[in-house]
Amino acid sequence: QVQVVESGGGLVQAGGSLRLSCAASGLTFSRYTMGWFRQAPGKEREFVAAISWSGGSTYYADAVKGRFTISRDNAKDTVYLQMNSLKPEDTAVYYCAADLWGLGSTRDYEYDYWGQGTQVTVSS
Repeated sequence: QVQVVESGGGLVQAGGSLRLSCAASGLTFSRYTMGWFRQAPGKEREFVAAISWSGGSTYYADAVKGRFTISRDNAKDTVYLQMNSLKPEDTAVYYCAADLWGLGSTRDYEYDYWGQGTQVTVSS
């Protein structure tokens, strides 16, 4: 049984930082491109970042480029999202997703497995 579990969300002031973690089990982690998406209240889910199965390629949405960094540790079956210089508009539920042999797609329907999400709230 595949499980994808996010952690690390919380409340932070604008300009602050958070580090999200996503642990996957029940799959061969090193075969999956891992992505982060987010959904703010009243808005559609949107792509944030992705990292290839080897970690050699990363992809970012324009809105987070230069502020967020995605990384992975295949020995721990875990992917991370370091979020710096947070803004109130980054407030959302953040979801982790796995895409078998994916190419860093920004389309959520390309991803095979999803976590339940973790809330990130940035106060002004």
